[in-house]
Amino acid sequence: MNKLNYRLPATLATAVEAALADWQQHDKVRRLWDKDATLWTGSNEAHWLDWLTAPAEQREHLADLYEFAAEVRDSGFRDVVLLGMGGSSMAPEVLRETFGAAVGYPDLKVVDSTDPAQVRAVEESIDLARTLFLVASKSGSTLEPNILKAYFYQQVVDTVGASQAEHFVAITDPGSDLEDVANVSGFRHIFHGNPEIGGRFSALSSFGLVPAALLGIDLQRFLDSTLEMVAACSPDAAVRENPGVVLGSILGSAANQGRDKLTLITSPGVASIGAWLEQLVAESTGKQGKAIIPLDGESVEAPQTYGDDRLFVYLRLESAADASQDKAVTLLEQAGQPVVYIDIEDIYNLGQEWFRWEIATAVSGALMGINPFDQPDVEASKVETRKLTMAYEIDGRLPAETPLAEDDGLALYTDEINAGALQAIAGERASLADYLKAHLGRIEPGDYVALLAYLARNEIHDYPLQSMRHIIQTSWKVATCVGFGPRFLHSTGQAYKGGPNTGVFLQITCEDAVELAVPGHEYTFGVVKAAQARGDFEVLAERKRRALRIHLGKDTVQGLYTLWRLVEEAAT
Repeated sequence: MNKLNYRLPATLATAVEAALADWQQHDKVRRLWDKDATLWTGSNEAHWLDWLTAPAEQREHLADLYEFAAEVRDSGFRDVVLLGMGGSSMAPEVLRETFGAAVGYPDLKVVDSTDPAQVRAVEESIDLARTLFLVASKSGSTLEPNILKAYFYQQVVDTVGASQAEHFVAITDPGSDLEDVANVSGFRHIFHGNPEIGGRFSALSSFGLVPAALLGIDLQRFLDSTLEMVAACSPDAAVRENPGVVLGSILGSAANQGRDKLTLITSPGVASIGAWLEQLVAESTGKQGKAIIPLDGESVEAPQTYGDDRLFVYLRLESAADASQDKAVTLLEQAGQPVVYIDIEDIYNLGQEWFRWEIATAVSGALMGINPFDQPDVEASKVETRKLTMAYEIDGRLPAETPLAEDDGLALYTDEINAGALQAIAGERASLADYLKAHLGRIEPGDYVALLAYLARNEIHDYPLQSMRHIIQTSWKVATCVGFGPRFLHSTGQAYKGGPNTGVFLQITCEDAVELAVPGHEYTFGVVKAAQARGDFEVLAERKRRALRIHLGKDTVQGLYTLWRLVEEAAT
């Protein structure tokens, strides 16, 4: 089983020991498994805990999953495309990136974006006549999978005609709108989720295991391994040896002491788990002015780069460890930074980490005094987006905007409060570069900086974004994040809006060079993405966050490199 070790500063170690003693004394592990809502806020927590028994229950469905995977394989499908968002898409993506497709099984592609260029890129990479689409949505009412389904359904109709429904499978909760659509349309199959498992806790339910089966993963082996962790985290295990409770006590105690920047370091072979952990932790803990801010993909720097707001967790794949990561983490430990080591024996132990971190997130939420199973601020952005898309359906346009400044093909936008604050620093006739420098000049110790890019998620765009992130991290010595929209709205976006006001945000939008119509609507994918970005920004501004939007032209890559240069100038 995957092992956990840790090295903590004395004050944090004392707090963790006190937390473990409290859980032991008050039998809190058993209360967790008994779904006792008073461990948290005493509200609706008991209705969201069926993930505790999901791994054991899924073993009862293995024959059905294997049979379905064989049917898909024998039907000649070459690709499977999953249309989802948040918890419905991130676990399948981890499986695809970690395991790949077994010989003879179709490849899996995940579409969790409204960026028209990204949607088109996936479409161009597949043969529609030999592709199966998984429409994954617990509620069945989420905007992104619904418009993605509408688009690809029409493309398949145009390609294969009357047999289009055989190319579609729904994964959704019983009674959802998506189930109704799937029944009326005659989808090939409907797999049910559990309404008492939240999306980000659904990796070990149908939302993760149906894609796993289609990839040819040995589900018996995967679940047997996972159940070792389930047993270790049960009430029968000693609290101080409970892998999930120990990790959760560290996470919660660290956050309560101001070490709320959870820095994830992952071996290359399991690197994709970082994005899944970002969603689980940020969406669960980021509320009521509190948060654990998870940082995935940040470069590991020398110890003097970091302040006292960090907790480092190193997920190390024993069979393919990175020597440079080993050395860097050792230096952090020697410098007195808190470090948690998780040794992953084999990629088939991935489910162990999913379950361990679910327990840990529940425990940390209890220590922080919050409900880790709701996401009140995710809905706020959805409301603003709906207003804008409905207005577009009526007026045929989004509300006009006036840039604060323009230069080098870039335009800068913000709200009145942020504009006033920036003008007080840079002057009312400042250039775009001056405003950007003033914005970054508002970074303070203990803050984090998030680059929120409403662009196609690909390596060409990621490289300059990660480069800018590195400049900010090393120049200002603060935690940094990169998120692609709208994907992050269902993940870290909850913490950005509901957590403490310690974030400095740079939203990046673009003029789409590619456009795609959404069947049945006046708006396009580009309009939806623009509405999501504006809705996101409006909520950040309403929460009085330090936020600035940079709009790139149609040459997105050139715009990113121009912005990169401006960030470099601001740093010097």
